[in-house]
Amino acid sequence: MLTYRAAVAADANDVMAFWAIAAEDSHRPPDSPEAVLRLIARDPEALILAVDDDTVVGSIIVGWDGWRCHLYRLAVAPTHRRRGIGRELVARAEARFAAYGGTRADAMVLDDNAQAHGVWSTAGYAPQPEWSRWVKPLSNT
Repeated sequence: MLTYRAAVAADANDVMAFWAIAAEDSHRPPDSPEAVLRLIARDPEALILAVDDDTVVGSIIVGWDGWRCHLYRLAVAPTHRRRGIGRELVARAEARFAAYGGTRADAMVLDDNAQAHGVWSTAGYAPQPEWSRWVKPLSNT
């Protein structure tokens, strides 16, 4: 049975295993269970999961900094795609933003992830060509 819920600390390893098969991850520093745990500790409702029985099959990170709404790590298991799970995850994220009074959301989407472009376009998102993303990896040492 498919359910949607906020991630809890016990999900950290399952989320990592899920992202290894369902999320494009070659363009960023490696994730870790510890990073997932920090996210959950900081904002217990930021990571929304789709769970089929006991298996994570979808995720989205819902970031709210008090000013802007940000979406990250939308992913659906290859075995569960084209069932509306991604659409439902985005809708749940947007409902959270609406509750906060957010007025605009942005989504982190890789330029070469054409499959994701269709999902985001269907949800009403579009690239904003006047912006680029500037990134600096931070050391944890």
